Amino acid sequence: MVEFKKASEKDIPLLQQLAEKSWNSAYANILSKEQIEYMLSEMYSHTEISNHFRNPNYHYYVIVNDDLNAGFIGFENHYEKDTTKLHRIYLLEEFKGKGLGKKAINFLKDKVAETSDKRIVLNVNKDNSAKKVYESQGFKVYHDEVFDIGNGYVMDDYLMEFSFQASLETE
Repeated sequence: MVEFKKASEKDIPLLQQLAEKSWNSAYANILSKEQIEYMLSEMYSHTEISNHFRNPNYHYYVIVNDDLNAGFIGFENHYEKDTTKLHRIYLLEEFKGKGLGKKAINFLKDKVAETSDKRIVLNVNKDNSAKKVYESQGFKVYHDEVFDIGNGYVMDDYLMEFSFQASLETE
């Protein structure tokens, strides 16, 4: 059984552990070990995640599969006008291919539908196979961009969106 457990500041060490494990498998063939370590230290520091918890629009949920922590999702409602941003969705390697990513996206869509937001946006590395999962769930690429993230590193990403209006029109 899959559950989405609302995370709080006490879960920061768990989120950091899940991020490190999932990133080291997901990005091993895409980014250098040094860039992975740099990004984890910047994006998953205790201070950074604590700041997210202070934002009432930012939410973290731990993805639990049969009582095992399988990954997590982090998103921010009202990131832009009428828009929720999916900042983070990661699964541990041993939980991939079991439909958990799709369940997490559906969970996100349900949570966003409870707000006034009408679209979900995300960034995905151009070499990340997760792009296919997003596309299968109705997301479309609307832009691509290279982001300077400091220390000589960049993120080369597709920007994808899911529009609730477009989804209703195709049903």
